[in-house]
Amino acid sequence: MSRARIVIVGAGFAGYRTARTLAREARGRADITLLNPTDYFLYLPLLPQVAAGILEPRRVTVSLPGTLRGVRLVLGEAGRIDLDARTVHYTDPEGGEGALNYDRLVLAAGSVNKLLPVPGVAEHAHGFRGLPEALYLRDHITRQVELAASADSTEECRARCTFVVVGAGYTGTEVAAHGTLFTDALVRAHPLRRGMRPRWLLLDLAPRVLPELGERLSRTADRVLRERGVEVRTETSVKEATRDGVLLTDGEFVGTRSLVWCVGVRPDPLAESTGLPLERGRILVEPTLQVPGRPEVFALGDAAAVPDLENPGQYTPMTAQHAWRQGRTAARNIAATLGDGRARPYRHKDLGFVVDLGGVKAAADPLGVPLSGLPAHLVTRGYHLAALPGNRVRVVSDWLLDAVLPRQAVQLGLVRSWSVPLDTASPELARVPAEPTPHPTNPPAPDGPPARGGGGGEDTSRTITSPTPDPVKEEGERHRQEQGPGGTAATGGGGGADTSRTITSPTPEPVKAGAGDGGRGRRAADEDRDAAPAKGGGGGKDASRTITSPTPEPVKEEGERRRREQRPDGAAATGGGGGEDTSRTITAPTPEPVKNEGDR
Repeated sequence: MSRARIVIVGAGFAGYRTARTLAREARGRADITLLNPTDYFLYLPLLPQVAAGILEPRRVTVSLPGTLRGVRLVLGEAGRIDLDARTVHYTDPEGGEGALNYDRLVLAAGSVNKLLPVPGVAEHAHGFRGLPEALYLRDHITRQVELAASADSTEECRARCTFVVVGAGYTGTEVAAHGTLFTDALVRAHPLRRGMRPRWLLLDLAPRVLPELGERLSRTADRVLRERGVEVRTETSVKEATRDGVLLTDGEFVGTRSLVWCVGVRPDPLAESTGLPLERGRILVEPTLQVPGRPEVFALGDAAAVPDLENPGQYTPMTAQHAWRQGRTAARNIAATLGDGRARPYRHKDLGFVVDLGGVKAAADPLGVPLSGLPAHLVTRGYHLAALPGNRVRVVSDWLLDAVLPRQAVQLGLVRSWSVPLDTASPELARVPAEPTPHPTNPPAPDGPPARGGGGGEDTSRTITSPTPDPVKEEGERHRQEQGPGGTAATGGGGGADTSRTITSPTPEPVKAGAGDGGRGRRAADEDRDAAPAKGGGGGKDASRTITSPTPEPVKEEGERRRREQRPDGAAATGGGGGEDTSRTITAPTPEPVKNEGDR
């Protein structure tokens, strides 16, 4: 009996948990393939600590090959899904196309930044859903404080050290809480103008922060934020964003260079492209996480609308806790379709929530018991360590180092602003620039043996030829007369005095060595065939390329007439080309390494 082919799309909380549980539940009865753009699972709840300089980026990433034994990893982004042919088409990181056939399909693509029709937000705001965005924000905050410290005007200083966070949910609240402590540490190393300090604003249209949690947790978080100087603006948001600041819905204009967008998430666009029934962009599924009419397809996590059996008529929220638990249920139900047990509906019971507010501050309600301060801080850190699939020792080490050492406030410059746009469909990947197109004036060299003296590969030197001045022409005529009637022009001299002037830029060393495999092959054949250096080559191969403009017809005729008058036989000089060549070529000397290579 053939093994079942299981393809899991996405390695977030839902996809990773599904793959890890399936590897154990299937017990070698299935081939499990995980399709993901990166080779790591990202633990999102600790991402604000990366942006604040507490944790190093790799601490919140867990290797997929290292922790998912028996699971095949395919790097790529899912594109078109053919449900009838049971095929997933994808694009790998280098643009190659591929396809995966399946018997069971798990759609766990996750979510992306939620966009709102606010003018200027897509151009001037940045989200907070992936590691590249956290790295960018860390560098950006550091740069703004450094520039504010050296700003010439008070207005510029105030704008650069003002940070606006939109969205007071989990992510926005933690970003503002950790960001305040981070900028305070930066200012100690880069003092601002007298009487100025970093300013943080937290905006939300809801009547309170953390509206999805209980009021006691909300009050605790609100109090900690205000004690640190964060301006909490409820029932307020951004009306327009510009390069110089943001216009708020209450009419106030706030000068800033930093706008962090944390208003929520929306399902990955892949869910809509499947053509399956949707509920606000999420794939409708049964309580067993199977798609109605497609029992071989499972959907879960942020991309699925899972019925909330604890609250009939509603769907489970798009949270990491639900995605993690749904992953286990999906794995067991897939194993049931392979003959191991029976399918069960997804049910959940809230065990409480935790919010890390930085320092020793936190808000938590484990098992319904509200906590704040140091006890909540310890519960929060313990919860994250228990939920983290790996790197626990490294994370604890960074926490201890942060407690006793100052943070390293440096810009790495690894992620630029344009590489993390707000409207990206792949927040886990930084956008890369397109490959440069070849310059029209430098087309690829045609196939065939290279010209002698070309350095064995493509010649990338550039030749600029200027018109021949009259004094230079006269100097060429005088030199030929001194040569005598029997003198012969040098081979390749153009048949007479060469009075054009050519300026050749030197060929870079790596290009001289060879422009590719084809160039290296032609160079080897050329060297075997021509052991002796070319005439006039200066003792070695000439690595320059000379392009000489054609000699005008009147000049050729004048040169022919003078040559017949000088030579008794009237014959043209060797290589004369039909008339006097009135150009003079001045070629930059060949670098010594190239000469030595030619001699060898």
